[in-house]
Amino acid sequence: MKPFARSIAVLIGLMVTALLIARPIQAEQVRSTAAPAATAARPFRLPFTDPPGPGTWYLGQGYGNTIGAYFQRDVMYRAGQGLHFGVDFAAPCGTTVVAIGDGAVAKVDAPEHGALPHNLLLQLDAGYSTLYGHLLERSKLKVGERVTKGQPVGLSGDSFGTCHSAPHLHLEIRSPDYLTAYNPINLIDADWNTLALVGAYQRGFERDLANPRKWQFPDDQPDTKFAGPLLNNFAQPWPPDWYRRR
Repeated sequence: MKPFARSIAVLIGLMVTALLIARPIQAEQVRSTAAPAATAARPFRLPFTDPPGPGTWYLGQGYGNTIGAYFQRDVMYRAGQGLHFGVDFAAPCGTTVVAIGDGAVAKVDAPEHGALPHNLLLQLDAGYSTLYGHLLERSKLKVGERVTKGQPVGLSGDSFGTCHSAPHLHLEIRSPDYLTAYNPINLIDADWNTLALVGAYQRGFERDLANPRKWQFPDDQPDTKFAGPLLNNFAQPWPPDWYRRR
């Protein structure tokens, strides 16, 4: 190869190499600038400090049009339009739960909000309220007391009070006036796709055969308007009501 041609070949090779090196850097720059926006869209943290696992906690039931809520839509979940208006985290009794965001204690053991034997409600600085339900004991926090994100606020319990029937934490995120519940999966910064791979959560959502793709994903569930009409009283449901009696 002549010297001039060799020089051109070397120059082209250097240019190609530079482009290949630059692409990952540009992609990394895009990821690094996009991350804060994603975090801002989900301002809250998980209510546990320990990582998920068989000895700590796992996702039990999601928010929204779940099969379990559908089967009890006329009883337990009637006030919530037939939806499961929180997220259930299976956890041994006595597991420490923490504040999902900065705020102040609004109510301690408020029976009008259910989720007994003990519950705790916080008003969060980000413009939401949150409820911790089925706590093991009355929270030691006082109404009006400030809490910071990650601060211990109570201990998880059992909705039946036995610590072996259904030990779990029921967590809700509502409007400040408590009249609307929102999907915590869209507000808590976590790897929900991985969390949804284990536990009873895999049972998924009730299906309307007239519109089978509606409300079938963890992040597309509707808001809950308390005391509003049933949203999942489907004419063609699957599984059907008779299925639970098998």
